[in-house]
Amino acid sequence: MIAEAAGRLFFAPGSVRVSMDDLARELGMSKKTIYRHFPDKRSLLAAALDRQFAAVERTLAAAAEDTQGQPFGARVQRFLLAAGSELGRIGAARLATGRGDAVLRQYVEQCVDAVVYRRLDELFRDGHRQGLLSAPPELLSEITRGALERLLTSQLPRELDRTAADLLRAGVDTVLYGAIRSADPAHPGHSGIGDEQLRAVMPRARDEEQEVGP
Repeated sequence: MIAEAAGRLFFAPGSVRVSMDDLARELGMSKKTIYRHFPDKRSLLAAALDRQFAAVERTLAAAAEDTQGQPFGARVQRFLLAAGSELGRIGAARLATGRGDAVLRQYVEQCVDAVVYRRLDELFRDGHRQGLLSAPPELLSEITRGALERLLTSQLPRELDRTAADLLRAGVDTVLYGAIRSADPAHPGHSGIGDEQLRAVMPRARDEEQEVGP
């Protein structure tokens, strides 16, 4: 009950700094009673975060179960919509600042990594194992992480009247399927870039090590 109330107060949209006095008034109990359960405010915030991310994890697990057996693209889209919506709901971008507390900020990062990004990494690895991805799954994961974190703090969703989850899905569709429309009507959603062309534009490590002569 205490952690639930703390979550409502600490993580409410537009909330300012909430004191333990505020929480005690909300619960109708003394601060002394709260401190018997939680030795300090940081431990209480961690407990409230655990509740928030447990809800996120349940939503992502449900999304994965609902799309079991569906095409890989549908699984990725459903996961990203769920992840973007849930992280937006709990105010993950604001939580990531740790409210000025470096330890709390690190704890939030660990929660996001464990609950969201590890599932995302496994999803892309699964697609790679099935031979569905031409790009390394690590690269796709890194691009998607960057897009998700950026969109959660960007004004672009508001400017385009879209949710961050919608734009994230569009961004990943662009990464997976390409932004350039093919002139071939038989493949309208594919740029037509093959493996040989991809290798031609991606420098190899030994190419970068060669020095340019005079």
